[in-house]
Amino acid sequence: MTIYDITQPLFACAVYPGDPAPTLTQTKNIAEHGCNLSEIALCVHNGTHIDAPAHFLQGGAGVDRLPLDVFFGQCAVKAWDGTVPQDCERLLLKGDHILTAEDAQLIVQAGVKLIGVESQSVGDPAAPMEVHKILLDASVIPLEGLALREVAEDEYLLSALPLSLGADCDGSPVRAVLIK
Repeated sequence: MTIYDITQPLFACAVYPGDPAPTLTQTKNIAEHGCNLSEIALCVHNGTHIDAPAHFLQGGAGVDRLPLDVFFGQCAVKAWDGTVPQDCERLLLKGDHILTAEDAQLIVQAGVKLIGVESQSVGDPAAPMEVHKILLDASVIPLEGLALREVAEDEYLLSALPLSLGADCDGSPVRAVLIK
């Protein structure tokens, strides 16, 4: 068994334009307090993360209301060529392709439950809402900010579970791994 970590390092990752960068602050240290203790501050859309419907849809489900099986199971990793493998519920796209509205419709029609991309947004950063709304309205969850460069196109077992944040949060960081 081989496990591939496809998560961006949180404090070294690209940050979506206009989002706050994550910060790490040491609040205690062993010399003075007997232990190290750190505090983080971040946007739930920093680094490798999922978007919940609440991110773009009024009244949409937050992370806490999403079924966990969406984030765990068989997936296909491939460069986007305008096609979805048959019976593919989780599709991770290699490269810097930005999905169009037409791409999003094709993904929805194919029955995909989770679509992953390497960029910080599945849609065009100049107009991200359209693609997100098409996907989220059809309960297709975006997994953004993946690190797939070292992974071959193939079938894998994906684990990309969101944090249990509660409170109808609109997104969540994940630790995404592929298992072969």
